[in-house]
Amino acid sequence: MVRLSVNVNKVATLRNARGGRYPSVIEAVQTCIDAGSPGITVHPRADQRHITPADVREIARVLRAQAARIEYNIEGDPRPDLLDLVEEVRPDQCTLVPVIPGEVTSQAGWQPGPATEALPQTIDRLHARGVRVSLFVDAVPDPIQWAASVGADRIELYTEPYARQFELGPDLGMRSFARFAEAARYAHALGLGVNAGHDLDLANLSVFRDLPFLDEVSIGHAIVARALFVGLSTVVREYLDVLAGRSAAV
Repeated sequence: MVRLSVNVNKVATLRNARGGRYPSVIEAVQTCIDAGSPGITVHPRADQRHITPADVREIARVLRAQAARIEYNIEGDPRPDLLDLVEEVRPDQCTLVPVIPGEVTSQAGWQPGPATEALPQTIDRLHARGVRVSLFVDAVPDPIQWAASVGADRIELYTEPYARQFELGPDLGMRSFARFAEAARYAHALGLGVNAGHDLDLANLSVFRDLPFLDEVSIGHAIVARALFVGLSTVVREYLDVLAGRSAAV
């Protein structure tokens, strides 16, 4: 079964809008775990507009105390303070994501070039701490081949293009899915694991869960948005059901 990693950034966004500690990111993490999520994701940005370094450390302590093993995925651009934090916390996985100053959310995957020249050394550094490394890429061959060449363990396919096509109708959605499936097969042939994330939701995940060789999906905004109306535990269970093929999308 494809693993779900719940991104709790948006809970921190709501907390930071007012200040203080409510809603509690830690309570959200525990709620997701209690509902059955096998993974938690955070993306601590440099401006600390949602997840902070203190959150990253506190979540790590909570996950280490769980009876069951819960995978911890830290996303972010390879800036010095983030790499230091990842080395300190030692999550199961670090997903390296290109960041454009001022962006609201991620807009594209890595493209090989001057901005990526130091990534092989960064990957070696994280491997030395026992951290699996995933690179956020578009679903096209060149960056996937590049990810394999620089020593990544996995890729995370940037799925917003699929989500936008899915919204336009089933035919376009399935054509886009076919392109992603081809990319996943190519990645697997190169020895890479396959993760995916960005704008996946209950509807489009009912198709995307069948992507060949898919290991993990990271989902945050759609989960937290629906949780406002039906509750976080309910939504996490809905997503786990969809990934397991136990129910149709809501």
